Amino acid sequence: MERMKLVLQYFQSNSESISNGICIILALVSVKLYTSFDFNCPCLPQYNKLYSLGVMIVPPIILFFLGVLVNRHTGVMMDEWTRPVGNRSKNPAVVKYLFSAMLQRALLAPMVWILVTLLDGKIFICAFSATVDPGLFSGVPNNTGLDIIKIMAKVPCKEDVIFRNSSFRKAVSRYVRCYSQAIGWSILLFLIILGAMGRLIKPFFDDHATFLQTRYWSNYLDVEQKLFDETCVLHARDFARKCVVLFFEDMTEDSILRLPHPPFITNGSESWEDEEERLHGVTKQEKVDQLLNKWYYSKPELDVTRKAHKPRPCVTWEDREGRTLYSDV
Repeated sequence: MERMKLVLQYFQSNSESISNGICIILALVSVKLYTSFDFNCPCLPQYNKLYSLGVMIVPPIILFFLGVLVNRHTGVMMDEWTRPVGNRSKNPAVVKYLFSAMLQRALLAPMVWILVTLLDGKIFICAFSATVDPGLFSGVPNNTGLDIIKIMAKVPCKEDVIFRNSSFRKAVSRYVRCYSQAIGWSILLFLIILGAMGRLIKPFFDDHATFLQTRYWSNYLDVEQKLFDETCVLHARDFARKCVVLFFEDMTEDSILRLPHPPFITNGSESWEDEEERLHGVTKQEKVDQLLNKWYYSKPELDVTRKAHKPRPCVTWEDREGRTLYSDV
């Protein structure tokens, strides 16, 4: 149970870990889909290859685009690629890094599907059983009245009556499955060697400092977008709460209370300032639209040494003749 908690904490630690977790789940889903898939080869020479190629290619394409869709790197990459330059220049290396990360994770589930189908061998038997030389095996059912190509195309169908009490079908299936598994293990070995060689050779041809900078700014873009979304949600909640409160206050009847004006005011605007500070001074629909428009077209430059301008509300009390009684300007 503790190990499970540690695994969940890892996958929830940052967006990259979440993306890795989603890709692993998709890979496991692809295995589950294949094991629960009802594979029925048509056992006809003109349709066996077409059906097998469809099962081999179409699901990986679906899994690939699904991996692209659920990968957070996709959204961050597209936002950085399509945004206007504004006050912040674009870094092509960051876009390239995000694209590479997205592509690697999206290809995991399709590769798992293809490897599982090859190691299982059923699809390969359906596709290429008709191309096997029957002279390599004994016990060919030659009393069925069918030509040899149609007989070989029926090898995947073990329920067919022509293979009853015959070891020919099993021999051909084992022969084709051996080729299928050999191809599957070869692809897996090639991918492992390619990944290992890439990790070993990359430090000799890549500047590690540049790589660290690229990875830092790619993580920054992700964190920045998440913080902006969270701040927008908080602002929308406070904005909506204040609109609702003002609506109910406007529905109440006015009551007039006449009191002498105080000689001085010290804390008259503190509560108002607290209310406005949570909204960051953005209290109208036009200002909200202007803020979002500025965020998209002119993101702030990456310099936190400067101080942001914080407007301070100033209150001035005047009498009927226009003379100032109190002012905190």
